[in-house]
Amino acid sequence: MKAVVHDRYGPPEVLRVEEVPLPTPGPGQVRVRVAATSVNLSDWEGLVGSPAYARLGGLRSPGVRTLGSDIAGTVDAVGDRVTRFHPGDAVYGDNLRLKGGFAEFAIAPETALARKPPELTFAQASAIPQAGAIASSGTRGVAGGTRMLINGAGGGSGAFAIQLATQLGAHVTGVDNAGKLDFMRSVGADVVIDYRADDFTRHGPYDRILDLVAHRSVFAYRRALAPGGRYQCVGGSVRALLRVLTVGQVAGRLTGRRLGVLVVKEEPATFEPVAARCAAGDVAVHVDRTYPLDEVAEALTCVGEGRARGKIVVETAHGSGSLRA
Repeated sequence: MKAVVHDRYGPPEVLRVEEVPLPTPGPGQVRVRVAATSVNLSDWEGLVGSPAYARLGGLRSPGVRTLGSDIAGTVDAVGDRVTRFHPGDAVYGDNLRLKGGFAEFAIAPETALARKPPELTFAQASAIPQAGAIASSGTRGVAGGTRMLINGAGGGSGAFAIQLATQLGAHVTGVDNAGKLDFMRSVGADVVIDYRADDFTRHGPYDRILDLVAHRSVFAYRRALAPGGRYQCVGGSVRALLRVLTVGQVAGRLTGRRLGVLVVKEEPATFEPVAARCAAGDVAVHVDRTYPLDEVAEALTCVGEGRARGKIVVETAHGSGSLRA
């Protein structure tokens, strides 16, 4: 089968397309004939090996040769003890532990997958798992009148989070680069800020901040929070995350604010509710662009450089943007 592999951390040029053996599913695993795989920032981090936590699977060289966790396709074979799926079933899910989505076939635990809603294409379904889970978890508890800021709102998770928050009645401020301001407005943001031209931490105050690209000082984030407000980050530099977990929590408590890291469970229960709303037409899946398998490097670059408006999706020869099996 065809797969995109890399044997060392580095820029997109280290990627290459190879013919590799067809994998065999083990107990509790299924083999998926991949139709589409969406690109996450975690894929870019796994490629370049930064931040440091991206090297947990291999310090000097990648522990997984083929990236891509948000997969959608059809079950091709099942291992022992698999009871929920059979060959031919259309599935999707976040295969973060095993990855392998940038290939024609991938092995995934049965527990990581869900049945694909027939109303969604494979490309749309692949765009939901990780981004939908982050957006759903990051907007939990938002209510009418909540003043919410989303940093990094022009990407996949941000596009879902804007929609979920506004539908809950929040007043949403979206922050990203200038090229995404119109996109954030079109998704539903009430106010948009170009972080390169304006310091968003000097606006507000906000009742909730969802930070998808944490790089700022915890004291700046605290300044932007209203008394009783809550800041949650997911992703960002190791230094920024550690500061939030240590200094941020102490400084927050002393001033009646909460600063912490958003914990997202890697299971279908976290993204299936978002997929159901997408299937019903209540929430839109924004796929900026699709790439063929041999252009994974370009797809990763688009995400890594922060140019994606919504999600970037890689389709194999098995997939098509109009296929809804």
